[in-house]
Amino acid sequence: MSGQVVPGPAVSGSAVSGSAALGPGAPAAPAVPRPAGVARSVGVPQSVGDPRSVGVPRSVGVFGAGGSIGAGGSVGAVVPGLGDVRQAGRGLSRAAVRLDAVALEERLEAALSRYGIVTAWQEVMAPTLHAVGRKWASSGDRYVEVEHLLSWHISTALRRRTRQPAAPTGTTGAGPVLLACVPGEQHTLPLEALNAALCRLGVPARMFGAAVPAEALLAAVRRLGPAAVVLWAQARSTASLPLAEHVMAVEWGVKGARTRPLMLLGGPGWSGRPARGMLRPASLSEALDILAVTHRAAPPGEPL
Repeated sequence: MSGQVVPGPAVSGSAVSGSAALGPGAPAAPAVPRPAGVARSVGVPQSVGDPRSVGVPRSVGVFGAGGSIGAGGSVGAVVPGLGDVRQAGRGLSRAAVRLDAVALEERLEAALSRYGIVTAWQEVMAPTLHAVGRKWASSGDRYVEVEHLLSWHISTALRRRTRQPAAPTGTTGAGPVLLACVPGEQHTLPLEALNAALCRLGVPARMFGAAVPAEALLAAVRRLGPAAVVLWAQARSTASLPLAEHVMAVEWGVKGARTRPLMLLGGPGWSGRPARGMLRPASLSEALDILAVTHRAAPPGEPL
């Protein structure tokens, strides 16, 4: 993961919310966390959120636009030309405003095929969602139908590229990556993008979706023994650090060799809250790079 993120526009949608990247001056997450099997990976507390998205309802959070143009270096990321992605985003936005389902599907498939999941999400889908969300916020609650249709088609396109690997890759024997929204949180698109990218990379994942009850989340961690847990919280009202700490404290394995999951916090709900021992990736590509390390996944031969 490059760990170098140029704050870009966040995204909006019925399944996503928040800001695009770490705020100015926020420290970057460690590039290489401890591998699976180590009791705990000590991260650097970070603030999350791009101030430009404050007040934008339903905009995508830290797994939103990653500003990866010109950065390069991340797993599976393509570095497109600025004009190319802007044109793709404009076409997607126009199709959404027209409520043209056929055009939406065609443009999303074209972006995913050309750029791969990571770049298509960070540079086309997320900024377009954010632009639609801003239009909605500034127009007296108009265009809600546009946002919902766009979000649904993005979710559909991502799920078409979500196919779990037949068996865990690598030689670590690491458990899967557990993806879940905290209780009360309905925004799932950033996790859907991460899930699709992980599957494409061959890293096993379990996507539990929106508003996972605390008891169910803890039960899943105990049953799966995940290498990492990614918790998404869009709003501060849903971001529960005690819950995250409880999840991270779950142990499994034989006595003397107990294991805990690596904890990643996604979404602007965690902003400004100290989270010792937890990582806060600034973009989809950064989260993917961290999680690829836990499974020692080899870089793909083509864009994710």
